[in-house]
Amino acid sequence: MDWDKLRIFHAVADAGSLTHAGDALNLSQSAVSRQIRGLEESLNATLFHRHARGLILTEQGELLFDATRAMVQRLDAAVARIRDSKEEVFGELRVTTTTGFGSLWLAPRLAKLYEQYPDLKIDLMLEERVLDLPMREADVAIRLKEPSQADLIRKKLMGVNMRLYATHAYLDAHGRPERMEDLSKHRIICQNTNSAQVSAGATFTQEILTHNVDSLLTVNNYFGVLQAVLNGLGIGILPDYILQDFPEIERVLPEEESREIPVFLAYPEELRHSKRIAAFRDFVTEEIFEHRKQALESGNV
Repeated sequence: MDWDKLRIFHAVADAGSLTHAGDALNLSQSAVSRQIRGLEESLNATLFHRHARGLILTEQGELLFDATRAMVQRLDAAVARIRDSKEEVFGELRVTTTTGFGSLWLAPRLAKLYEQYPDLKIDLMLEERVLDLPMREADVAIRLKEPSQADLIRKKLMGVNMRLYATHAYLDAHGRPERMEDLSKHRIICQNTNSAQVSAGATFTQEILTHNVDSLLTVNNYFGVLQAVLNGLGIGILPDYILQDFPEIERVLPEEESREIPVFLAYPEELRHSKRIAAFRDFVTEEIFEHRKQALESGNV
């Protein structure tokens, strides 16, 4: 099998265009087209359906693209391990976590990490979908449940509870609920229970909404819920890690909370000796220690 032809095929399949692939590879469109024709002839198969708007993979093309994608991911992993054999912490680190944790807790703290390692390039991917770490969709993950994938190194970072919060100003104006039944007098701000979120959060939200809540605002991520709370729209259901960073809000009904949600850091076994992973792991661990220490000192636990 001609590895160069496979490399060009992968670029075309990824771009969906001979022209765009040629630009990425610094080759002419005709040169790319010749390589694809040669590959199709060697396989005796048609790899692309050609139409005016670009190229679409055939069934045979999809099979080959799956294989080349796995090859590229394994090559990326090998390159990362070679680079990580050096002492310096540099290069790209792809971090995946949820939108809420990434935007509300992690991103605001990354300045400290960059101060220590200015040559690090972090690609922060915030989404609820669980990326495949062994297939190198990301280098390291922070997940709000214990990872189930094999060949992962995992470390529990902390536990999180969903709680009720509102601004001091809102509660001064509208009153502080003393019982769950009092929530019916307030607007509740939360994620829709059908949206992607941990089950403990959805269960707690469902329980809150059983108390005759007439005014409701749902947002599809916790960053949006927090913004609505900060602007005085009502009482929000939010993870407890936000309290230390936003002194203008206070906890409502302190005895009410979800069951604990474990937060894990995970990365592939093959990156065990990665200097970038170690730097990120130690940074997050230290930040969580300081965060919890401040929470204990202030009584916000």
